[in-house]
Amino acid sequence: MKTNPLGLLLYCRAGFERECAQEISDRCGEAGHVVEVEAEADSGYVQAFADARALGALSRVLRWQDLVFARQLLWAGATVEGMSMRDRVTPVVEAALELAPAYVDFLIETPDSDKVKALSGLSRKLEAHLGQALEDAGAFTDDRTAPRLHVFFTAADRAIVALSWPGRRCEWAGGIPRLRMPREAPSRSTLKLAEAFHSLLTEDEQERLLKPGMTAVDLGAAPGGWTWHLVSRHFDVTAVDNGPMKPELLETGLVRHKREDGFRFVPRKPVDWLVCDMVEQPRRVAALVARWVAQGLCQHAIFNLKLPMKRRYDELQICSDLIAEALESVDKKHELRFRQLYHDREEVTGYLGVPGKSASARRRR
Repeated sequence: MKTNPLGLLLYCRAGFERECAQEISDRCGEAGHVVEVEAEADSGYVQAFADARALGALSRVLRWQDLVFARQLLWAGATVEGMSMRDRVTPVVEAALELAPAYVDFLIETPDSDKVKALSGLSRKLEAHLGQALEDAGAFTDDRTAPRLHVFFTAADRAIVALSWPGRRCEWAGGIPRLRMPREAPSRSTLKLAEAFHSLLTEDEQERLLKPGMTAVDLGAAPGGWTWHLVSRHFDVTAVDNGPMKPELLETGLVRHKREDGFRFVPRKPVDWLVCDMVEQPRRVAALVARWVAQGLCQHAIFNLKLPMKRRYDELQICSDLIAEALESVDKKHELRFRQLYHDREEVTGYLGVPGKSASARRRR
């Protein structure tokens, strides 16, 4: 299907526009194309522009899944400005049909930013009217490989019309996961680990690597948010923290609490998973996780890096290189992925894993 994008549109956490802009500029540069990036502080989104030839080439190599700071990656058409409050639908439909001839469905979205909170109810008001107008214009198709239309309102009279492709986008509206906070969980950090598994692992990996009976170590566990999520998956967990754990977790019979320093703790036997959410220098955490995997203490790890306010993007590159060098020094193949989750703050969450069977699977043979 022929489309006519003018640039890229990326959603991100408000306050991280600079990092998102740096990353997309680097990724496009690695693919051999220079883009002009626009990023307004605290806006919650970034735009990048290039010529049609470059955008066509980038459309074949860029995926949302490969980006750290972007919640969503879209191909943007026209920006519709100065819309009348009496009729926002007509100019949006015209811009949509200029971008692509047909869509499988559509979303009306706004930035996740304090600046535009007043627009949060706009989608409910416009959804039915826009859907009917698109249908009347013959803009819908049953072809499941067709793009999705995104109408991204940045002001009441301004919207960027964009599209996304299946398999290359975040399927959550606005790039924000809709996860329910379990009432029994000790803290909201439970949602962070749940989102990490969904965002950093493929569906096939979740099926293979998150099975009841697996073993895990949780470093910096107290009061037990991440341990609770592992227990909900019926993992056997060693929770390491000098602080207290919620008594209900210890009563499950699946948790052993070790009051030890997380940087010094070593398990008696290798485990399937290491999870780590400690407030510490990111390079120190990166080195710790790399050592666990390099020494075979775990097969897979989910961990947080608390990035400094300045040079956050550069610090992440340093930590990535540190981990890669540590694994390469022992000739160990690995997968390293990072993403800034919706439930993260001044941090990113990483996945580090090595191919092969889990520790639990080896013990059961």
